[in-house]
Amino acid sequence: MHLRPVSAERSSSHTVRLAGGLLNFGTTLFVALCVATFPLPALAQALKTASTPLPEFSRLDLYGGYAYFHPFNSGIGPFVYQPINPGAVASVTGYFNRYLGIQAEGSFFPDGPNDCYFTAQAGPVLRYQKGRLIPFAHILGGGARAGGPAFQPCTWGWGVTTGAGLDLVLPYFNNHVALRLIQADFNYSHVDYGPLDAAQVTGGVGEITAYRLSAGVVLRFGQQKAPPPVQLGCTVQPTNVYPGDPITVTSTATNLEPKKKLSYTWTASSGAVTGNNEIATVNTAGLTPGDYTVTGHLSEGKLPGESATCTTGFRIHNPAPPTITCSANPSTVMPSDPSTITADANSLEGLTLSYSYSSTAGQISGTTPTATLVTSGAPSGTVTVTCNVVDDLGKHASADTTVTIVTPPPPPVPKVRPLCSVSFERDMKRPVRVDNEGKACLDDIALTLNRDTTSKLVIVGRHSDDETADVAAQRDLNVEQYLVDEKGIDPARISMRTSGQPGRVLDSTLVPDGATFIPGDTSTFDADSVKRVGQPYAKPKTTTNH
Repeated sequence: MHLRPVSAERSSSHTVRLAGGLLNFGTTLFVALCVATFPLPALAQALKTASTPLPEFSRLDLYGGYAYFHPFNSGIGPFVYQPINPGAVASVTGYFNRYLGIQAEGSFFPDGPNDCYFTAQAGPVLRYQKGRLIPFAHILGGGARAGGPAFQPCTWGWGVTTGAGLDLVLPYFNNHVALRLIQADFNYSHVDYGPLDAAQVTGGVGEITAYRLSAGVVLRFGQQKAPPPVQLGCTVQPTNVYPGDPITVTSTATNLEPKKKLSYTWTASSGAVTGNNEIATVNTAGLTPGDYTVTGHLSEGKLPGESATCTTGFRIHNPAPPTITCSANPSTVMPSDPSTITADANSLEGLTLSYSYSSTAGQISGTTPTATLVTSGAPSGTVTVTCNVVDDLGKHASADTTVTIVTPPPPPVPKVRPLCSVSFERDMKRPVRVDNEGKACLDDIALTLNRDTTSKLVIVGRHSDDETADVAAQRDLNVEQYLVDEKGIDPARISMRTSGQPGRVLDSTLVPDGATFIPGDTSTFDADSVKRVGQPYAKPKTTTNH
């Protein structure tokens, strides 16, 4: 234990000791600064050439460094507190954000003229990082353990520390190491050693005021990245307009601080821009055709990254009228047949087009690129169809096409058709009887008449030179009877005639509705005046039971 009394008779000795203490402090400070600043010239060059990116804000700092402790105007009675050199300071600092954190610090001066001086304190710390330099300030409070200037033992009391410092982040080890170039603090401690004895060598209250200097190394952990810079994008709608059309500009900002006030400004290469928020309007009245730009600027503060600019553009067009062609398919129709009309229109400006149609005959309407011409009731001849189109600006165009309505050809005249003939050459004993082969021919004739119910049948009987004229008529009557009685043909559909041409045969002709039978050398006869002889046609034999 070293006693440092202050008395009249020892004032000169005290002055010497004080001068020695100051010299010791100066030497210590010089050594600390030399240690801290020794690598700076080489470090300055390294900082210029280092490829390591600038450091982010750390989350946790661990500091350890050499320290010098120098009390002043502090003592108990005639005894004063003396400087302590060397010592150490260590701290742990956790940061809430880029600027503010909480720090726990301990200082260690175990071997000094006053036996000891220790602190264990905590408090807030404030930093401001600029590139690789980090100035900081802190204020701490907590315990202080100090020995007295006479024979007082190391005793715990309370104390506060406030000060500032400067760190330099090294461009090595991924920015995890920094040099604390200087940390200068003011300490105040209050330690109660108990009742002061008469000799003032034990007991008393120590109120210690001192400054403390330290320098050392900081280990940096974690990263607190700076918030991303404000970004601003903007779009115009519409992008293609005509003079006088309004344009709306809309901006979208990201990475904003919710609590900060935003300031928008808008400018355009030409035209009046109104708006002081995220939406602006451009008045294009009087602008000549061409390309123009709109620029928006957003700011939420004066710091880097707190403002952004966006640029977008629009085009003023000189409107041109639409174009159109018109076509018809088919272009030639029969009366009442429809024709499809197609309008092929185009707007060079991309405007919306509206369609309409008209015709000189028939009926047509539509509002799309296709329409239908209805020709019902229209006379034969050429119909002119007009296709019309108009754009949003009222500019229009039209084109014509034609549809020809042709007179339909008359329906084909039905023609008579000869059918099979019935021969009477096979049975000379019954020359007017229809045999089975003749019945087969008549069966085919009946089938044809049943299929074509509007047609009629003309049968023409003939006789040979050695036969009378009545033989031809009898053949007609026998054939008619077979068709009517056996095949159910309406007798009104059968016309009977005779021919002067020789032959033992009966010819048959189908006369469709609208066709005309040319009689030629044939003639009609009175059926009631004809005397019929024999069986009219072959009939199947019947079986008699005995």
